[in-house]
Amino acid sequence: MSRLEVAAERLAKALDALERIALPLADARDSVARTNSRITELDAERETLVSRVAELEEEARSLSGLTEEVEGRLDGAIAEIRAALGR
Repeated sequence: MSRLEVAAERLAKALDALERIALPLADARDSVARTNSRITELDAERETLVSRVAELEEEARSLSGLTEEVEGRLDGAIAEIRAALGR
């Protein structure tokens, strides 16, 4: 075997070894990019949900106030009806 053939064989083996290492790294890089994209989507969804929860909490506080007001009015109306009926 000539020196050129030996060098070509060594180069081919080195390229094969490099390819075996590089392909999984490229796959891992693609996986990381997809994961980062998904994280960005989930962060945006989280912000939307946090905002919606804040809106619902405010609505619950408002409804709680209305409930107390209605309760007071009903109690007053019941008292007036009882008084009118002589109880």
